[in-house]
Amino acid sequence: MTSGPALVEGAHRATVTADTFTLSWRTGARGLTHAPHLALRDADGARWMRLCVLSSIHTAQARDEATRVHEPEVSVEDDAVVLRIRTESPAWTERVLVLRCTAAQLEITLECTGTGSLTDVTMLGGDGALPSGASGTFRSGIHAQSMYVPAPTEPVAFVRPAWAGASLGVVGDATPGRLHGIFSPPPLALEFGRAATADPFSPAAGGWLAAWLRAPVSELGFTAMRFDPLDGAGLLRLAYEGHTHVDGSWRSPTVVLRPVESPLTALRAYRNDAVRTRTAPDAAPELHRWWLEPLFCGWGAQYARAGRAASSLCRQDVYDEFLDLLAAARLDPGTVVIDDRWQAEYGTAEPDTEAWPDLRGWIARRHAEGRRVLLWWKAWDPGGLPVEECITDASGRPIAADPGNPAYLSRLDAIVERLVSAGELDADGFKVDFTQRAPSGATLRSSPDGDGVWGIAALHRLVERLHDAVKRIKPDALVITHTVHPGFGDVTDMIRTNDVLKRDLTGQRVSVAAQLRARHQVVQAVLPHHPIDTDQWPMPSRDEWLDYARAQPGLGVPALYYIDRVRAQPIEADHLAVIGRAWDEHRGTLT
Repeated sequence: MTSGPALVEGAHRATVTADTFTLSWRTGARGLTHAPHLALRDADGARWMRLCVLSSIHTAQARDEATRVHEPEVSVEDDAVVLRIRTESPAWTERVLVLRCTAAQLEITLECTGTGSLTDVTMLGGDGALPSGASGTFRSGIHAQSMYVPAPTEPVAFVRPAWAGASLGVVGDATPGRLHGIFSPPPLALEFGRAATADPFSPAAGGWLAAWLRAPVSELGFTAMRFDPLDGAGLLRLAYEGHTHVDGSWRSPTVVLRPVESPLTALRAYRNDAVRTRTAPDAAPELHRWWLEPLFCGWGAQYARAGRAASSLCRQDVYDEFLDLLAAARLDPGTVVIDDRWQAEYGTAEPDTEAWPDLRGWIARRHAEGRRVLLWWKAWDPGGLPVEECITDASGRPIAADPGNPAYLSRLDAIVERLVSAGELDADGFKVDFTQRAPSGATLRSSPDGDGVWGIAALHRLVERLHDAVKRIKPDALVITHTVHPGFGDVTDMIRTNDVLKRDLTGQRVSVAAQLRARHQVVQAVLPHHPIDTDQWPMPSRDEWLDYARAQPGLGVPALYYIDRVRAQPIEADHLAVIGRAWDEHRGTLT
């Protein structure tokens, strides 16, 4: 059993000594007022961070720029030493930075009292004007050479230079600077390494400092946590975008700093911390064997035939052809995913009867064959919804369904009932996509009858309602998402590793199998009890497709997306035999 940290106060310096770190600061006349940094070191005395005690809670009504930093008020508890640093600012009547030092980690929380609509909240740095005359934005100095980001990005760089930025959240797409929504949300955690490495997958040996965010998912009212670096320093920025209104007291999510052995050790500690503090569930979905059967998703085959108009080939006759090809190759997927787009409108999810004249009968025939059918679901899309149930832009145009609107949530329940009930369409669940399409912007407006839920919390509300509605109807139904965050553990059944990316920081092609192995490690560390849909889209070549197919049984549930060609390269019988052997290998582990 470890003891709590010790506090030693000298004439000009105070130090907290814990099992894994020390935290020290200057005291006396000049103290933090003139030098607003604490020294964070590891247990051996090596520097980790010049921790800036300035922070900011900006609002739409006022910039939060500190005018004075008070000396810490220090208290010693049974298992912690706590510093409370009061900062004066015209934006708030009271603002306090709370640093709680335990045996293993430093926990930093920002508290304020007043009124305002939060825009950006910054921690590990902020804005202010010091008695020395220095003013502007201040950051924490970080003594690290590399950074591990537990989210797929383009360029592919799980490990990158420490001075590179990072964005972890629920906003992204395939355009430049936005391709970081593959996991949405990903773990809200970053790790800083002492040694440099040029390998995007292999963290260097040596010490690591983890920095993660702790809060119940209902309090994650921001769209992204961003690391904002500059000249060897950085801060964390939470993008609330004016949609969280404070009238009284408010408390930020907690930033946890913890020295660790490796990034994967950090991710496991992050998950365990969330479970221990009950900010995330200790969730383990009730597994059903059919979930683990190999699955066939039509999207890759649609795209291989049609190119960019792939959704036009989501048709009943085309999927019948796909199934005939599978049968000819003696491939028997346990689950078939009908991908984009079987719906006439994404938002209302009425089947397109021209493309699918008998979707109910088609699903029934798959059930008679012993298979299950999942429907691809596009999250957030407002297509066909009444504008009063949507989040809108400044012109009143619908941008997204509003999960804070009771009428929309009731509509969603009815849609799920129609799609999943045995007396209706009788589908077996959903493959949820586009969770990274969360609405983002200060000028966007929630629906008039909505409660204003925003950011990651809004996405959780959306996925939770879909998941709960499905489970009420079919307890063994399957909901697949790419929400790789411990707070989503009880609203998803399986994690999809999602779209494959292309190049690293040097512009070189990156192995598909290497990318998906790295993603698998992240998912296993954060959601260890959830099965993994290994995905298979897009494949750059037939050889890469085959290489990855061989690796899939070791990474989760094999998924087949291609059946007659990969790009312009035809798939022959011997290639499909490779798939068959991989499926047999996987099924052998299920007996």
